[in-house]
Amino acid sequence: MTAVAAAHGPARRLRAHGLPLVFTIPALLFLLVLFAWPVLRLMSLSVEGGTLAPYEKALTDGLYVQVLLNTAIIAAYCSAICLVLGYPVAYLLANLREPWATVGIAFVLLPFWTSILVRTYAWMVLLGRNGIINRFLLETGIIATPLPLLNNMTGVLIGMVHVLLPYMVFPLYAVMRRVDPGLMAAAEGLGAPGWQIFRRVYLPLTLPGVLAGVTLVYILSIGFFITPALLGGGKVIMIAVLIESQVRQFLAWDFAAALSVVLLATTLLVYFGLKRLFRGDMQW
Repeated sequence: MTAVAAAHGPARRLRAHGLPLVFTIPALLFLLVLFAWPVLRLMSLSVEGGTLAPYEKALTDGLYVQVLLNTAIIAAYCSAICLVLGYPVAYLLANLREPWATVGIAFVLLPFWTSILVRTYAWMVLLGRNGIINRFLLETGIIATPLPLLNNMTGVLIGMVHVLLPYMVFPLYAVMRRVDPGLMAAAEGLGAPGWQIFRRVYLPLTLPGVLAGVTLVYILSIGFFITPALLGGGKVIMIAVLIESQVRQFLAWDFAAALSVVLLATTLLVYFGLKRLFRGDMQW
């Protein structure tokens, strides 16, 4: 009996370790076919002529470098605004009791139930010179002339923040839910004022959620296309809009592919840079 059990031991271990691997094969094939292969194909297009001229053009031409810098700046602004707006919202949701917490989360999720394209067109109606916002401000006498809220960076940031704010709220909410309220009560009992409690106790405990939310929003912002293309009106050019124009107008697949690879490399650099800067403490 002992020999039989010993003989079946390796077989049981093989089944125990091999069965999960078998179940991951469909997912791996899915990623290879629909993700890895297109990325590799894109990289090959960028050097299809046997030269790195598309990369040289993308990284040295002042126009395209400026577009890349504008993209990074807009993504940074969007991340900062989402953090300022999302932190108190997440704090409120984390401290609400049921069922109000569930209702609040439902309202945060509500934008996901509507297409980004529909929401962007809605902002065009709201922000136009004769839009609802300007008409209200004019009729109430708050302003004398319509505000330029469309076809500029202001409109782009408003639309992007509206789309990306939930991506900031939920990482913060997940971390804040795990913060022990007794720690703040202890700090208050020791005589610490409210601001010091927030700065020295609460903020450090929620920092992983802040880092996760900022990273997620920044990475998504870099590759945004629909909102800048419509709300920017051709005056705010981000790198995704530039890539689309290179393909649609000029059929410059090699240059568009090079820009795409630069965008991918920038995204990876931002992610790993933040992860290294904050010692990888970004779990949410």
